Amino acid sequence: MYAIVEIAGQQFKVTRGTKVYVNRLEASEGSKVEFDKVLLIDNDGKIEIGTPSVDGAKVAATVLSHLKGDKVIVFKKKRRKGYQKSNGHRQQLSQILIQGVLAKGETLKDEIKVEKKASKATEAVAEAAPKKAAKKVAAPKAEAAPKKAAAPKKAAAKKTTKKSEE
Repeated sequence: MYAIVEIAGQQFKVTRGTKVYVNRLEASEGSKVEFDKVLLIDNDGKIEIGTPSVDGAKVAATVLSHLKGDKVIVFKKKRRKGYQKSNGHRQQLSQILIQGVLAKGETLKDEIKVEKKASKATEAVAEAAPKKAAKKVAAPKAEAAPKKAAAPKKAAAKKTTKKSEE
């Protein structure tokens, strides 16, 4: 089952369990939101098209996080005139998790649990980082010591060969 829904001025094709990036919503992180401007619902081949929206249909979602999109650089130039102008922009986005598509009279039976995987991942990276750093620091010191010792021997060998030639 999928639906075409209008969220914050844009249309999205959504199914249960999908994550969607939309223009920033005013809802706080972790809150539940419902979108009632559903334009189309496809329920296993049975299609309902709204005029302009399907009556009583809703899409339930949970706001996962608020973030910024990729940077867009706007560069203007007029050749041979000495005019250049650069400007940048990052779009404010919200990531939402679709809990379900609800037709007229339906209610949400079971919610998809939202886990904070980002915090667990950052903890794992923080624990692993000191171990890796210790290995990297120890390895270069061991390699650097023989190189320094080998360099003076070569110089001494060159000096002896020059003296024997003279």
